[in-house]
Formats: sequence, C-alpha cells, structure tokens
Amino acid sequence: MSKDQHTSAPFPAPPRLVELLDRVDAAPEAEALRRRSYELLGVRERPGARVLDVGCGTGRAVGEMAGAGARAEGADTDAAMLALARERWPGARFHEADALQLPYGDGTLDGYRADKLYHALPDPAAALAEARRVLAPGRGRVCLLGHDWDAFLLDADDPELTRALVRARSAELPFPRAARGYRNLLLDAGFQDVHAEARTWILTGEAALPYLEGHARAGVASGAVTAAAADRWHREQRHRATADRLFLALPFFMAAGRAPTGRAPTA
Repeated sequence: MSKDQHTSAPFPAPPRLVELLDRVDAAPEAEALRRRSYELLGVRERPGARVLDVGCGTGRAVGEMAGAGARAEGADTDAAMLALARERWPGARFHEADALQLPYGDGTLDGYRADKLYHALPDPAAALAEARRVLAPGRGRVCLLGHDWDAFLLDADDPELTRALVRARSAELPFPRAARGYRNLLLDAGFQDVHAEARTWILTGEAALPYLEGHARAGVASGAVTAAAADRWHREQRHRATADRLFLALPFFMAAGRAPTGRAPTA
C-alpha cells in the first residue's frame, strides 16, 4: 500500500549505498543523461507539468525537475531512501509505491520517468502499462533510461574470466537487458512518436570499483568462478584504478514517447 510524503522510514539508508549513488549522480555523464531526459519529457517547455520519477531513490531528479518548473513528484519502494529524499528536497512530494501500482488516477500525469529501474522489475511490460494508465492521453510523455547489464566492456588481463563475471552478475537481475528493449517496449505498449538514443559512459578510476565488486561477488555466489579467481580479478582492477589504467565502458539507452489518444486498454 502506498504512503504519502509524511511517512517516516524506520531505518536510515545505508551510507555506502548513498555515497555510491551520489557519486554516480554527480558524474558529468549522469548529469547530461538526466538533462536529456528532462528535455524529452518537455519539462521546461511545459511549466507546471505534473511529472513523476519512478524509482526516485534519493530524489535528485525530482529536485532538478522541480527547479526547472515542473510539479515533480517521486515514487520508490525503499522507505529509507524516501526519508532521505524528503530531507534533501523538503518541498517535493514523495510516495512509497510500487511501479506496478501507482497512487494516481487515470490520465492524471503529464510525464513519467524511470531511470535504472526496469531491469530490476518482475514485469517491465506491466510497469509500462501502468505508466500509460496514469499518463494523460495524447499529451503525457514517458522517458525510460538505464544501462545494459549484459554489456559491460572492461579491459582486463583475463577476458574469459571477465565474461563469466559479467554473465553471473547479469543473471542475478530479472531483466538485465531491459534497456536495449526500451524502444520496442514503448511501441508494444502503444506509445507514439517513439524516439531512442544511446550514450556510452567511460569510467577510468576508482568510481568503477563498486560496480566491479558486485561482479566478483556474483561470480563466487553463483559458482561461476572460484573465490581465488574473483579476488585476483578484483585486485587487478583495483591496481588498474590506482595506476590510472582502469577502463570500463557502459552503454546507456534512452527511449521516449507520447501516450496515444484514448484510454489505455484494461487487463
């Protein structure tokens, strides 16, 4: 059940996770992607538009869209993250809500944004159907963005071991390749004027290491590699980062569209 913006979280968000999210959000590539998503949603050209950021985390996109003139709101299932978002952006409205069941009436939103979310959902198509339901027919806009978890490109001494770790990490997620399917997902849901873009992030320092820790852990947990092999691989990447020789390329995909005229089909 969704809760309104006055709900308090029982526990604080994990400091290390928040630090990682803040570091990623502050990267120039991330800032450029967010700005582009706001352009595709028409935030500045439609002052007062009611726009929802689903999977909002600490609320940075909500705050930025509000600063650009939108009536921006956020939704997330993580109560601790929402508590931090409310602290950071006290003038914004946040909901504890699932992407599959949003606390909005039919056709009440002008924009819907989801960043690095659909790969973790149990049913991306159902989430997008919910997005279509809450968007105003004919004028509501949607923008999906995120990276492809099956396409990490990393310079490493042992490419086969690297591929095994990428596969292991990807296998932990419900839809690791969701981002490459955004365009077709929007088309299948009936959205119009669908537009897709691709960008590549290049990470060359210690900012990449938290991503790679997850790959090493997943490889050992799945039995794909031994703990010794994973540790050797991660030590190599830590050394590369210290020596300014780490190279990680992450393909990001973005797709946007407009809700069609007429009511969304019911299930």
